[in-house]
Amino acid sequence: MIIRLSEKYTMKIRTLIYGLLALAFCGPIYAQDDAMLASMQQRFGLYTERAVQEKMYVHVDRPFYLVGETIWFKAYNLNGATHRFLDLSKVGYLEILDSENNAVVQTKFSMIDGRGNGSVLAPSTLVSGKYKLRCYTNWMKNFSVDSYFETSISILNPFVRFDPDRASKEETRYDVQFFPEGGRLVNGIESKVAFRAVGMDGKGFRFKGAVLNQQNETVREFEPEMNGIGFFTFKPEGNATYKAAITDSKGQRFEYELPKAEPQGYVMEVKDSTAALLKVTVTARRESEEPANVYMLSHTRQANALFGKKILGGNGKVIFVLEKAKMGEGISHITIFNERLKPVCERLYFKRPEKQLMIEAQINNAFITREKVAMNLSAGVGQALPAWSNLSVAVYLDDSIQYQSQTDIHSYLWLTADLKGNIESPGYYFKNVSKDTDRQLDNLMLTHGWRRLNWDRVFGGQLVSFEHLPEYDGHFINARLLNKSDGAPAKNKDAFLASLDVPARLYVDRSDDNGRVKFEVRQFVGPKEITLQTDLANDTTYRFEVASPFSKQFSTTAIPSFFFDKNLENQLLTRSINMQTANAYLPRLYTEKKAVLTDSLPFFGMPDEKYFLDDFTRFPTMEEVLREYVKGVLVRKRQKEFHLRMIDKLLPNTYYTTDPLMLLDGIPVFDADKIIEMDPLKVKKIELLSSRYFLGPMTFTGIVSFSTYRGDLSGFELDPKVLVMPYEGVQAQREFYAPRYDNNNANSRIADFRNLLHWAPNVTTDKDGKATIEFYTSDQTGRYQVVIQGITPDGIAGSKTVSFDVKKRSL
Repeated sequence: MIIRLSEKYTMKIRTLIYGLLALAFCGPIYAQDDAMLASMQQRFGLYTERAVQEKMYVHVDRPFYLVGETIWFKAYNLNGATHRFLDLSKVGYLEILDSENNAVVQTKFSMIDGRGNGSVLAPSTLVSGKYKLRCYTNWMKNFSVDSYFETSISILNPFVRFDPDRASKEETRYDVQFFPEGGRLVNGIESKVAFRAVGMDGKGFRFKGAVLNQQNETVREFEPEMNGIGFFTFKPEGNATYKAAITDSKGQRFEYELPKAEPQGYVMEVKDSTAALLKVTVTARRESEEPANVYMLSHTRQANALFGKKILGGNGKVIFVLEKAKMGEGISHITIFNERLKPVCERLYFKRPEKQLMIEAQINNAFITREKVAMNLSAGVGQALPAWSNLSVAVYLDDSIQYQSQTDIHSYLWLTADLKGNIESPGYYFKNVSKDTDRQLDNLMLTHGWRRLNWDRVFGGQLVSFEHLPEYDGHFINARLLNKSDGAPAKNKDAFLASLDVPARLYVDRSDDNGRVKFEVRQFVGPKEITLQTDLANDTTYRFEVASPFSKQFSTTAIPSFFFDKNLENQLLTRSINMQTANAYLPRLYTEKKAVLTDSLPFFGMPDEKYFLDDFTRFPTMEEVLREYVKGVLVRKRQKEFHLRMIDKLLPNTYYTTDPLMLLDGIPVFDADKIIEMDPLKVKKIELLSSRYFLGPMTFTGIVSFSTYRGDLSGFELDPKVLVMPYEGVQAQREFYAPRYDNNNANSRIADFRNLLHWAPNVTTDKDGKATIEFYTSDQTGRYQVVIQGITPDGIAGSKTVSFDVKKRSL
């Protein structure tokens, strides 16, 4: 008897079977029964606990600048797995690179609770073109450079003649790449092959393509679906070699080699089995037909890990089934390992996020020049849930000089940040949800995938260690201490770093076997002069090499070619004049970055004794001052050399037998003779710490600190063996300036040609998701763009763009 089941009932049975398979092969339950799976799970867990991933998004105020204009930015530093604010690094590094990866701008900025902001000036020495703006932390330097934040900006120099369309004069060339699913082609096994074709402008293009064999016979034809991306299925045979020929819209033909097919190996196929299940098929061609174990690991940004094991038999095929509900939102890495735990295939899969921060901005459609603008913001998740969120807002003139806008934070966090290379129009995949965009999104996973983890480090026998530590308390200054004669590293030598700063701050370290020293400097703001020295009383034959804190690794993502429409020369002239006028009328108060003094005590805290010399009768020599006034210090002279001895406050009438740490304006001085030779009239105060003081690996028998009136050493000559060099700390906060016209001063004769009306890097909505922003329009008429980026504490991001017009004020 034949029993016919309805299609709906058959689907239910199939779903049940796949669900049982998923439970059997893809979870922690199975790992308890298999030693290798248990080991994989344990080692992966240990690695992810130590290798915390930071993900950074930077909102810049505009996509296009003139030299002389200020680039304002806001950095969101997030946990790579959850997208929540991560308070791990307190210092961020921002660079602007040219096409040859030369840094034209470098700066450091402070971050608190995963948020930081700052500004840099577009240098007048730049040539017109596109530049790469990137941002990262010291901790991120331990991982692939592809994890850094990157975006392109356009900078134009109207004062230097430039070619507005250099790319049009170059020979046409395309970058066409082919990506077999799983990473490899294997003879006799059919595979999906994705492809990506971009022009010199970094954008995909339309073409017709064909796969040709050695006899130039067409094996397969293909065309891109979107942005030069598409796929075709292909089964390489024997030892044949294949190539691809493409013909562009101009009829030009180009040929490219296909990846060489291997005689043996593994191929994987990932596709939806049902709405709730994902099927991963692994096909292998091996020398031996003996059964072999195959392992699977799926993770979403190092979280939501799923493990599986199958036995590969004579048919050379196994199937893993994953429950989508157990996979994280966004991009998951699915990796297949052989019996020796070596990765043989890898594939990305995208699961759409369910939530997005919805931002609304209520603003009038039109204003007049120098009018007050009030914009009401509201943020929520879902239909009506209000959300506390942190936002950044930019309001700028949308003149005719059009350039591609920056990728929004939602698209960046879910797509661009976890993919390799330039992603064209990432927002498209979220705005148009359909089967077509799902397929195009899967093509994107095939063409932009990259191996995020080094599996030898993950599954190695030792706990992974990292060279670069997170700057949790302050900025690290790294240096090497070398022997002057032969350049050999100096081991176990004391090193001192200080700067002319108020209050005095001293940092110390002891060199390791490679001569490396590391100083963690706190509240190190603005440009300074630092001094580096050893204990010059004992070590005088060494020199320092200070390392740059900026990354020396660069991504392979190319900067798109630069183009400027010649018909916009008048608009460019207007913007150039307005830029120069705005800079000329900018109040000096706002052009200077100022550091804020947050602590008035020196690094050693409250002194035991403090002497202001103006309160006493002045003596002509420092020896007399110390002998007559300063009770806690004894001046001794031995073998024609002066020495200072401190009285131990814990043991009265007891003196230390070694010199204390002597400081002049915070700089260590190891020669007491030089202190004695100082003119006491230049010294404002003397402070004493009359007990042992422990600083890092060092111990001092008290501290004697001399301070001059201006804190500039007052002509004291440091030992020539002391390295003195300029060093830039984190930038001081600079307030965004915008004039106010609220006191009947709208008719002021001072020109106001701002094209950036407002920049607010830290807008926080209340518990009802509401916030209000107020600013004034300038004398510039036209259409203005309002760009808002933001995220909630739970890692739900969103953006909004609105516009309004400004018309001329009637007389």
